[in-house]
Amino acid sequence: MSARPVVGVLWMLATGLCFVAVTGIVHHLGTGLPAVQAAFIRFLFGIVFVAPTLIPVLRTGIPVGTWRLALGRGALHLLAVTLWFHAMARVPVAEVTAIGYLNPIVVTLGAALFLGEHLATRRILAIAVALLGALIVLRPGFREITPGHLAQLGAATSFGLSYLLAKRLTSLLPASVVVGLLSLIVTAGLAPFALAVWVPPTPEQVAWLGVVAIFATMGHYTMTRAFAAAPMAVTQPVTFLQLIWASILGATIFDEAIDPMVILGGAMIIGAISYITWRESRIRQRPVTPSSGAGKF
Repeated sequence: MSARPVVGVLWMLATGLCFVAVTGIVHHLGTGLPAVQAAFIRFLFGIVFVAPTLIPVLRTGIPVGTWRLALGRGALHLLAVTLWFHAMARVPVAEVTAIGYLNPIVVTLGAALFLGEHLATRRILAIAVALLGALIVLRPGFREITPGHLAQLGAATSFGLSYLLAKRLTSLLPASVVVGLLSLIVTAGLAPFALAVWVPPTPEQVAWLGVVAIFATMGHYTMTRAFAAAPMAVTQPVTFLQLIWASILGATIFDEAIDPMVILGGAMIIGAISYITWRESRIRQRPVTPSSGAGKF
């Protein structure tokens, strides 16, 4: 393994630690604040971090055609973060983490349904393995499926659809602007819902949500550095460690039993995602033979 893949793996390890810290803090806060209010305060802090990159762009203006995409993505992300905060306060840390791994599967299916991307047989089998892994985590019929579990499934779906729109937006706007617009739109969208159920937060709750914003921002930064340093086929498998760390956190801090079925199901999901990522990287590396119609378009 050369130096750059090692750097990518290290950045992805840092990403996992940041996101586990986020889940741990939100789980610690519990149900003291309504989910939509907690999400609003977290994103309000996030505005502070993205303002330096967003203000100059807002002054110069954003192409009219991008606003519909940006608003659509903001609405999906608003729903996703609200559902995630709801689930995180009610479901064991490891289970939320494992179900969250379904995001890339939603992206893959969404790309096939809405963007016309081809689904090869191997991809379909990998998706089937991931969905089987999700069933192993949830085990419907063998235990109670709570509203928290359903909320996290909804969050994973909404996040996945949001990422599909982000893929389109990044071809039209710089990545920093895409992130900044998301923070602005989600914060503004959450505001009326948060005010409708507002509970006066304690200074401790506000401080913890500020720390959540810091770790979340750091996690997105380190993830970007990981993708820049090494192919996703190298960094993707490292994300499985996030489930291990989440299980240890739940057991040591929150006295949550380590569930082998959650580990197994999560391993199946991340294994399927890693396979899809690896296959895509191999396909991109194949030499392309020019056809007779090359250059036609």
